[in-house]
Amino acid sequence: MAVLYGPEHRALQDEHDSRRLADLWQEMLIHGDLAEDEQAFIASRDFFFLSTVDAEGMPTVSYKGGGAGFVRVLDPRTIAFPGYDGNGMFLSAGNIAQNPSVGLLFIDFETPHRLRVQGEAELVRAGDLVESFPGAAYAIRVAVTDAFVNCGRYIHKMKRLETSRHVPNAEGDQPIAEWKRIDVVRPHLPGQDKRPVESAGELTFDQYAAKAAAGDS
Repeated sequence: MAVLYGPEHRALQDEHDSRRLADLWQEMLIHGDLAEDEQAFIASRDFFFLSTVDAEGMPTVSYKGGGAGFVRVLDPRTIAFPGYDGNGMFLSAGNIAQNPSVGLLFIDFETPHRLRVQGEAELVRAGDLVESFPGAAYAIRVAVTDAFVNCGRYIHKMKRLETSRHVPNAEGDQPIAEWKRIDVVRPHLPGQDKRPVESAGELTFDQYAAKAAAGDS
């Protein structure tokens, strides 16, 4: 288990008389092996939030979505998820290639419920793991160091949302992202995108904005 509390954490805990409570939570809640119910919860999610840190120590957070079960529990200490087609910046994957420390937040807005996972991630560029995720460009494997359930009292309740049409199907196929059709973007696209974008036709930025406003992006 990682060292959870540093001097500044302790100072704040003492300021608010919560050191005993913080120690209790560390002893009772924080663990390494994912419990069976936590494994099932992760496997049932179709999105999560991923935090990564670059080589200079700057953090970023991104949303990752897919079909239910797109995050796999390989064993109680290891999870993996696919990297689907994105905007070409590779911020999360590039950060992981430089700094493996990651945090993952899984949320169920219906219950509500949430699980925090911290670990050391590995960028997997090719091989059986990548091929096991249809439509994936790469995969991320995470060695879990800490996991713990957070109180859900501040999670806003909401009903189940519709799955994005851009989630790859069982064959790995997905519709072209509409932003790739924008006239100023097209010349900069990777070679693999040029033919499908040419078939779909070009959009001006205003046309794309109108489609996005209508929820068709």
